[in-house]
Amino acid sequence: MIQVFKPKLYFSDIFSATKALIKNDISGSSPLVNEFEEKFSSKFDRKFGVAVSNGSVALDLALNSINLKKGDEVILPSFTIISCLSAVIRSGATPVLCDVDKDSWNMTLQNIKNVYTSKTKAILMVHTYGLPSDAIAIGNFCKNEGLILIEDSAEAHGLNINNNKAGSFGLMSTFSFYANKHITTGEGGMILTDDEKIYNLLKQKRNLDFTNEDRFNHSNLYWNYRLGGIQAAIGISQINKLQKTINFKHQQGEIYQKLFSDLTDYLQMPLKTHDGVENDYWVFGLVIKKNNNRQKLVNFLSENNIQTRPFFWPLHKQKYFKESSSMKSVNLPVSEDLGKNGFYIPMGRHVSKKDQIFIKNKIDEFFVKNI
Repeated sequence: MIQVFKPKLYFSDIFSATKALIKNDISGSSPLVNEFEEKFSSKFDRKFGVAVSNGSVALDLALNSINLKKGDEVILPSFTIISCLSAVIRSGATPVLCDVDKDSWNMTLQNIKNVYTSKTKAILMVHTYGLPSDAIAIGNFCKNEGLILIEDSAEAHGLNINNNKAGSFGLMSTFSFYANKHITTGEGGMILTDDEKIYNLLKQKRNLDFTNEDRFNHSNLYWNYRLGGIQAAIGISQINKLQKTINFKHQQGEIYQKLFSDLTDYLQMPLKTHDGVENDYWVFGLVIKKNNNRQKLVNFLSENNIQTRPFFWPLHKQKYFKESSSMKSVNLPVSEDLGKNGFYIPMGRHVSKKDQIFIKNKIDEFFVKNI
């Protein structure tokens, strides 16, 4: 089976983790965690970083730290991971879902304006599948309207947006270091900010509200979302390879673009660039244009030892909302089409050019048999 993704650890990553083990630097209080935070925040042009146990809890802490109240609305795209919706709901605010652009698969300022109201307090801007949202325009809109901007950069490690790094926008930005990310620690996440007050609050919230003065007498019921020293050690090493990883993904993406160029009547490919931003191909997504036969195709590929992954299922169509009258009336056609017809194919160091050609040939074979 050609897997849809496979993490790549280098000897230097293993050496870094081994050194942490030898020094017993394994807990969340390891100095390696601080080193990782400082190195990562510097890499993405931020003053402060707070390492946490995964990207989902990074979103939780970010949303929980901006004093949202019942009735406050947070706009986010429907076409994204469930973690974004969960974080908004757990914050006590009301999620307001917007559609995305049909070509970039990301939220635009116009998508936001379509659902913006006087109750809107924050925007959760998510970069999806290797391209950014309309970050500059959304950032300016938030400043003009007095809105809080939180940037989810879990899938955007290394994107450069008009000479601004993904992860440098808004009050806070969040990252994931899951095994399929360009920087991985297996599991793990990070929140970045330039606001020292928010930074100190985030540190308290991720660490059970411990204080130096009266450690076990707590004023708040916060969480234990710490990252361990071994993961931090791997992360420190992985940061150094980010550009190398992106360069390799660019090469793979270009090969796929050329291979699939004769199937544009049947498949929508990812944009190579969007508003001057080069796709970093976190994944290589395809959207079936005709017959809505995605499941038949992915089953065929699986039978030929090619693993795939469906696109995100739209948030407004989640089973969670099956009894919600407010979500039944939501009409977000692009998100729905992507959810029904999109999927992505294997990418990474484990996928050779020969594998890419094999995958393309099997997709050719499917369309010949089914058109």
